[in-house]
Amino acid sequence: MRFSKQSVSSLQIPAGKPYHIEWDEVLPGFGVRINPTGKVWVVQYRAGGKSRRETIGRVDTVPLDAAREKAKKTLAKVQLGSDPHAEKAQAKARAKITFEAVAERYLKHAQDRLKPRSFEEVERHLKRHWQPLQGLPISEIRRALVANRLEEIAQQSGPVASNRARAALSALFAWAVAAGLAEANPVMGTMRVAVEVSREHVVTDEELAAIWRACRDDDHGRIIRLLLLTGQRRDEVGDMKWSEVDLGQALWIIPRERTKNGLTHEVPLSDAALHILQSIPRREGREFVFGEGQGGFSGWSKSKTRLDIRVAKGGAVLRLWRLHDLRRTTATRLGELGTLPHVIEAILNHISGHKAGVAGIYNRATYAREKREALDLWSKYIAGLTT
Repeated sequence: MRFSKQSVSSLQIPAGKPYHIEWDEVLPGFGVRINPTGKVWVVQYRAGGKSRRETIGRVDTVPLDAAREKAKKTLAKVQLGSDPHAEKAQAKARAKITFEAVAERYLKHAQDRLKPRSFEEVERHLKRHWQPLQGLPISEIRRALVANRLEEIAQQSGPVASNRARAALSALFAWAVAAGLAEANPVMGTMRVAVEVSREHVVTDEELAAIWRACRDDDHGRIIRLLLLTGQRRDEVGDMKWSEVDLGQALWIIPRERTKNGLTHEVPLSDAALHILQSIPRREGREFVFGEGQGGFSGWSKSKTRLDIRVAKGGAVLRLWRLHDLRRTTATRLGELGTLPHVIEAILNHISGHKAGVAGIYNRATYAREKREALDLWSKYIAGLTT
């Protein structure tokens, strides 16, 4: 039959048959199947030694010309050696390999290879910053999509967070390519949003004083000052819990679950640090010292930007800096004040240098007295700069 709109509409199922297929005289392999529930366009071909029949669409929704053109393209692929049925099956299989599924597999792989804190950071970036990709097939994630999302992350969470999210995603795709789950790494070729500060940056005394004075009597201001007074990491202070603090003993004990090296860490509190903590009103039913909601402090990037603006308004000129520089500055200044290297490492909870390797196995001293003396001395030094 030569298909036309009228000829197709007149087709009926012959008596006694469950369905009927009529083929087009113009394009062999193109037909219409008449079912009790309606009519559908079909295309039939032979590939890989097997006869295949595929549905193109319903007659009442797909016009004849469009259906014939679709059938023509399918038959042309077969003539050129392709197998449209196999391609569809592969496409369905690829669609099931979503970003979310690959991320879960990657995190299981990475958990045993990364330090606890590093793993938490990677997991947070993949599940939070790359959440819009969760339901997408991994094969459909392209460079343009990644680059656009990196700009969004920079606007919402800051440029450094964007860089960290980029690194986490790139590591995931590098693993996925090696595991045969992805064909390429779409992060390659995208730009880092921020030019990050060198890891050797140490804040000068003038800069330190300007930062201290620009801190307000709020969560972020208290955290910044505690970062300087204790030399601990940002998230260790930001996620501090009241159960970790003994105000009577002037001691902060960070549990092993929250330290980078997985070791419980005791931090002596100077009078200045103790005064900050004593000034914080406790909220009933909340275990975290800082922040709101379920976790500890959040909103680091915006708070840091506002702090820099206040510093500039105060007339100080600061080099580009980040919060981790305060930890490095504390360690550097302690050394200049005469604190011995092994005591500085104990304050920072580092397992390197004097406590690395075999020496670390036998040297279990916590240097509690030396740490307290050093941090008290450091506190007085800061007071001299800021009062």
